[in-house]
Amino acid sequence: QVQLVESGGGLVQVGGSLRLSCVASGRTFDRYVMGWFRQAPGKEREFVALINWGGATASYADFVKGRFSISRDNAKNTVSLQMNSLKPEDTAAYYCAAGLRSFATTPMDYEYWGQGTQVTVSS
Repeated sequence: QVQLVESGGGLVQVGGSLRLSCVASGRTFDRYVMGWFRQAPGKEREFVALINWGGATASYADFVKGRFSISRDNAKNTVSLQMNSLKPEDTAAYYCAAGLRSFATTPMDYEYWGQGTQVTVSS
C-alpha cells in the first residue's frame, strides 16, 4: 500500500512558476513509476509527466514540454513537478500517482493516487 500526499499548488499569474511535491509513504517507493496528471473542471484526467524508477528517464505531454520538469528523490520518497511559464490553460487539479508499468500515460495504469492540489493561473 502506498499513500501519496501532494502539496505546492496555489494561485499564480501567467508566466509564473510553481513547484509541486508529492510525498509517498512506505518503503517501496523506488519500485514505482511516478506520474503527474491533471484534471480541469468538466474535462477528463490527462497525463502530464512521468519518471521511471531510478529517475534517469522521464516523459512529458507535448503541451508541457520545455516548461515542466519532473524529478524524484528516492531517499526522501518524493517526486516533484517544477512548472514554469504557466498559462491559464494549465489551471487544474494536479494529482501524483504511482504505478508499476513503465512509461504509462493513462490513469488506469496507476494503482495509487494522491488527493490532488489545485493550480490556478490567472491572467
